[in-house]
Amino acid sequence: MSPAADDTLPVIRNTRYYRFCRRLVWLVNLVFFRARWLHVDRVPLTGPLLIVANHVSFLDPPLIGCAIRARALAYLARSGLFRFKPLGMLLRSFNSVPVAESGGDVAAMRTVIALLQAGNAVLIFPEGSRSPDGNLHEFKRGVALILRKALCPVLPVAVDGPFRAWPRHRRFPILLRHRVAAIYGHPIPHDELLACGPDAALERLHAEVARLLAELQELQW
Repeated sequence: MSPAADDTLPVIRNTRYYRFCRRLVWLVNLVFFRARWLHVDRVPLTGPLLIVANHVSFLDPPLIGCAIRARALAYLARSGLFRFKPLGMLLRSFNSVPVAESGGDVAAMRTVIALLQAGNAVLIFPEGSRSPDGNLHEFKRGVALILRKALCPVLPVAVDGPFRAWPRHRRFPILLRHRVAAIYGHPIPHDELLACGPDAALERLHAEVARLLAELQELQW
């Protein structure tokens, strides 16, 4: 259950450097995208936590992570990105963990489970890749395995706006034109979520993210 480049997975620390970068990213989101964050206080302060969200843009991870001040998040990144040492050092400094590309989803699942077993908060995108049209798509069934083995609460999150600000087909984001927002749901205890099995748990999480997304859009933020 180890990632591509490490034999063990440490507990992710909320270091001064990480806090500095988080504040910088928060400021960038606020200035260039007029970002808004709702119910960040629902994020548990300690203990292993799996965060699941819809995925529409490269902006999603920093948007979700930068508002969580009390703890650091772990992120996954393709191992190939770490081959260029300066980029690899930068990614690691943001708590990104390499996942073997050859292993595909299996490697990603093993890495997430190991990170959670080490007590970390981990952000994943169950759709697997950025949405091509901005809509919420089906969650990959492999996530059900993570839910079964993670033995930790799961926090649903929804984002709106990043697809307009930086859609999949654009090389660079559109600045100062589109707003972005994230809304954080209530953490769901593991036993409650898995009461009817992994497949039902996956369906519930999809429904929770869809509900949060609809709530966010209704607010006309």
